[in-house]
Amino acid sequence: MNNPLDTTFFDRAVRFATEAHHGTERRGKGYPYIIHPMEAVSIVATLTNDPEMLAAAMLHDTVEDTSATIEQIRELFGDRVASLVQHETAPLPDDAPWRTRKEAQLAQLARAPHDSKVVALGDKLSNMRALAADYQSIGDQLWSRFHAPNGKDDIAWYYHSLSEVLSDLSETLAYQEFKEMINKIF
Repeated sequence: MNNPLDTTFFDRAVRFATEAHHGTERRGKGYPYIIHPMEAVSIVATLTNDPEMLAAAMLHDTVEDTSATIEQIRELFGDRVASLVQHETAPLPDDAPWRTRKEAQLAQLARAPHDSKVVALGDKLSNMRALAADYQSIGDQLWSRFHAPNGKDDIAWYYHSLSEVLSDLSETLAYQEFKEMINKIF
């Protein structure tokens, strides 16, 4: 008889992320923010069944967008999960210029190990799916939601740059979908 899948570790990450994001909305969507990390996890799960990577995908925005700290993540989920989450956390504060922040994020991700890039792909593909749906619905009005000084041109630069940074995942269906959506929108 097969042993049931032990999801205890992942379940803890789901509870932590759900509590951390409690009461927050996905920007401009009208639904709970936690839907985004759940989608990121579902994308990462097409690439690996590693429980630490799945947990990191679930937790990827907790440090950047909630009161959770990387120290809490490390204490509760270990060094590897903390490292994976750290690679997804913006290295500069929100008050830094948009382009400077994005360049720092890209540089951080470029240096990141393969597993961190897998987690990042889950996040970025989820974001790109949301962008594509919004673009189809409201067109160029979408770009006013962003703090990018040059609107669509800046967002296009950022996503094309992300596709280059994540290109070592180009053999995966998730990356191919990501790249296809970038090319379709931009």
